[in-house]
Amino acid sequence: MPVTATNWLRPMRGGSQTHLLKASDGHHYVVKLTNNPQGIRTLINEWIAQRILSYLKIPCPEVEIIEIPQDLIEASPKLGILRNQIVQAPPAGWHFGSRYPGDPTVLTVYDILPDIQLVSCRNLHHFAAILAFDIWSANADSRQSVFYRARLLVVLASEDKIQDPDYAMRGLVASMIDLVRSWADFEPWLSRIQTFPESILDKALHEIPRAWLDSAHFDELTNLFDRLLQRRSKVPQLIEATKAKFPTHFPNWR
Repeated sequence: MPVTATNWLRPMRGGSQTHLLKASDGHHYVVKLTNNPQGIRTLINEWIAQRILSYLKIPCPEVEIIEIPQDLIEASPKLGILRNQIVQAPPAGWHFGSRYPGDPTVLTVYDILPDIQLVSCRNLHHFAAILAFDIWSANADSRQSVFYRARLLVVLASEDKIQDPDYAMRGLVASMIDLVRSWADFEPWLSRIQTFPESILDKALHEIPRAWLDSAHFDELTNLFDRLLQRRSKVPQLIEATKAKFPTHFPNWR
């Protein structure tokens, strides 16, 4: 069941014109509205991508269906999509929410870090993981990450590559640069991609609100799922092709 938005905080940056809202479960969410300029497909794509990343155990925000009630819309004149200098309110109902990593009044989240700070990030190995995912899914957009400080044991609870006693402490983490030195840097995520079960995609599809989907979306998603499943075994070759095309991006890979 969806959680209900209770407070509007502020608009966020970006072409999809997301908004930061607090919800009835006590968490804050970056909410993508169904009437956003990039279309409703972006909500569907993000929902499915999050389900895939969660299965692969690559850090990413939790997602929820966010119900925005009419009374909150009426009480929040800036909640909506800006077109021609006019804010167009969203329809009351279900929208897409990506959980903010903490209380925005006290937690600082960075879109980009200088190199001197980036090297202190405790899960840089996950950038090799997200590269494998992007190649598998043929993602043509630039990869975005956010960085923040948190208790590593909580944020990286699914981590099984590195067992570090310092994980009980706070540290800088990335929630999805080249650090690749060998094929081992792509594991265990490459193996998870190659054995990715079709049932995860089916489950993700059934979780999407029917109001977001029409018959064309079903046809597109069926074709997308077929292509993803067919590409599973090709990911190593696709990574090799990427390395050959951009050799300067992989200076340490021997």
